[in-house]
Amino acid sequence: MAILIADSGSTKAEWALAGKGKKTKTVFTQGISPYFLNTDQIEDVIRKELLPGFKKAELESITAIYYYGTGCSSPVNAKSVKTALTRIFKGVKPIEVDHDLMGIARASCQDQKGIACILGTGSNTCYYNGKKIVKISPGLGYALGDEGSGAYLGKKVIQYYLYGTFDEDLKYRFEQKYNTSAPEILDNVYKKPFPNRYLASFSMFLSENRDHYMIENIIEDGLNDFFFTHLCKLGESWKMPIHFVGSVGFAFKEVLEELCHAYEFELGKVLKTPMPGLIKYHIG
Repeated sequence: MAILIADSGSTKAEWALAGKGKKTKTVFTQGISPYFLNTDQIEDVIRKELLPGFKKAELESITAIYYYGTGCSSPVNAKSVKTALTRIFKGVKPIEVDHDLMGIARASCQDQKGIACILGTGSNTCYYNGKKIVKISPGLGYALGDEGSGAYLGKKVIQYYLYGTFDEDLKYRFEQKYNTSAPEILDNVYKKPFPNRYLASFSMFLSENRDHYMIENIIEDGLNDFFFTHLCKLGESWKMPIHFVGSVGFAFKEVLEELCHAYEFELGKVLKTPMPGLIKYHIG
């Protein structure tokens, strides 16, 4: 007997088949965002990208599914994902679908009180009382919010390049890495699917060029926007540990440490992925 745990962001999804005393098997698929994919498309992704990664006997051993994903705070979106899973994994109960914030809260806090933050392609934060999420910051998505996220930082990189803010050195580095143009960038942002993923892909430029002061300014300003906009709105931020989960937070951990010190916050765990914590939560 085994359980299937899923953690899906906008860019990628991690699926882990785990059980007591068993070796965990992990499969990665593209991210499943019900804001961009309908039920049939979600089902198609799971069938084509997830199922081939497991043996028939492994799939038949699944007795429960716990799915945590971006966009699933909306009941309509959560229902869409659950419908797709139910079509594929017939007879499996329970199949629970919850939003990604609950996933990172359980992964980082377990059964303790704390502030849980996502800093990946997107961003968000909440206060978790050890059992449930009590307060949550409004998630406005990449167009209006997502401060400190990969999409937010990537957007800053593009702005600096297109506005001519980069000096000649950074401009050269950018052009050598991406070999793109203003029309191509705008086409990807405004006309092609998954613009949030596209924007987030430029955040890699920051981690690769940290020897330049402009890059450090973008990183520090972007993460400070997250602290000011979200963490400072929660009174609990000064009373308990603040945990960060996601590739962006993990890549810029030392900046988080500096900001927590400046705001007099207690830095908790900084995790690249919530999966180890979720396995511990559900299996022990």
